[in-house]
Amino acid sequence: MSEAKIDIGDLKSEGGALIKELAEFLAGKAKAEAETTTNEIVVKSKEEAVSRVQLRLLLRKFLYKQGLKDYFRVIGGKDNLLVVKEIKKAEEEDED
Repeated sequence: MSEAKIDIGDLKSEGGALIKELAEFLAGKAKAEAETTTNEIVVKSKEEAVSRVQLRLLLRKFLYKQGLKDYFRVIGGKDNLLVVKEIKKAEEEDED
C-alpha cells in the first residue's frame, strides 16, 4: 500500500467544506482513499502507487477550479509530502 501526504495547514483558512471537497476530488480522480486529519490529507492506494507528480497536478487543477490558483501554490516537501502554501503578494510585504 502506497501513501502520500498533503499538508493543508494554510488552506484550512478557506473553510472545512473546501477541505472535504478536496478530499473527495482526490479520492475520485486518483482512485484511492483520502483521509483528512488535522492539518493534512493522507492519500492511500492499495493497487497502484499514486505518484507525487499526479497528485501535484490534481491539486493544481482543484485550486484552479475553485478560483484559488492566485492565492495558493503547491510545493514539494520531503518523503512523499506535498504542501499547499499561501502565496505572499509583494504588496502585502510592502505594507508590513
